[in-house]
Amino acid sequence: MNHIANNNLKILIVGAGGIGGITAAQIARAAYNVVVVDPFPGLSDKIENDGLDVSGCCGDFRIKIEAYNKIEDVEDKKDIIFIATKATVLKDVVKGIKPLMKDSSVVVSLQNGICEEYLVKVFGDKRVCGCIVGWGATAHSPGIIEMTSNGSFTIGKVNNETPNHFKLIGEVLKSIVPVHYTLNLMGSLYAKLIINSCITTLGAISGMTLGNMLMKRKLRNIFIQIIKEAVDVAKAKDIFIEKYAGSFDFYAFAEGNSIWGKMKKHMLIRIIGLKYRNLKSSSLQSLETGRKTEIDFLNGYICNNARKYEVPSPLNNFLVKLVKEIEGGSRQISIRNFDLQYFNQFA
Repeated sequence: MNHIANNNLKILIVGAGGIGGITAAQIARAAYNVVVVDPFPGLSDKIENDGLDVSGCCGDFRIKIEAYNKIEDVEDKKDIIFIATKATVLKDVVKGIKPLMKDSSVVVSLQNGICEEYLVKVFGDKRVCGCIVGWGATAHSPGIIEMTSNGSFTIGKVNNETPNHFKLIGEVLKSIVPVHYTLNLMGSLYAKLIINSCITTLGAISGMTLGNMLMKRKLRNIFIQIIKEAVDVAKAKDIFIEKYAGSFDFYAFAEGNSIWGKMKKHMLIRIIGLKYRNLKSSSLQSLETGRKTEIDFLNGYICNNARKYEVPSPLNNFLVKLVKEIEGGSRQISIRNFDLQYFNQFA
């Protein structure tokens, strides 16, 4: 994309994994003034001295970027700060970036979950821009990253307040993929949260890639029930859920219990499984490397709001429990987890 960068903008990206690394590399390639922070040992040195090795949908290239191991080492204040870490470390990141914020600075979360709610409590409506990442990336090893699928960003206002630098954020992100604007930020964020609560969590429990997982009818039925519970919570919370990727209608999935309706649901899920058959759950990758998952920000978010609004969410509660057991070492990652008696109702 031909693009004229605004070099007066000072941009910080916290986290140089798949999404953060691709974002940093593409923004730097578009000649923006960007700095990266990532605490992984040796990664900041590699980014600064050897460069990020990028491949995939955005092309193959290597680019050097000013990088730091600690947020505290970043000296000057920034105009736009993108957070691309796991949601599990959000509070620590916020503490680190506070000294780097001007009155006019804005924070953009590229994370899973609905982190904007917490960010607004800390910084206020005008200093937070909502963002949904609609494309894929993988870090094969530190500093070696691949853009695995094309897509877009969707950005929007939190609580109808126009964020600082709103148009400029859109311009910056257009250097990576197309940018869409939403008037229903929460509905768009919640749509992605539901998809992650299905795909990421079931992948973490089973240890399977998406294609193999969604070939199993029981898991497709579980997929559908996660959506039903999430839709009930959205109705109680007064969220209108946007269609995911412009076509996936969660309300249709929560209804339509005729034989033909059920067949259509299963066919659509099988198509998703086929299209993204090699997708490996990010939560599964976290578990395999001994890290905590983002379960509290996915299914856990559904469960917490279900309790608040007195809406039943037994399946999501059970899935959170299983993932916590895997994190704690009392349960193994295995497709056999779905042989538990609780899941017989979905056979």
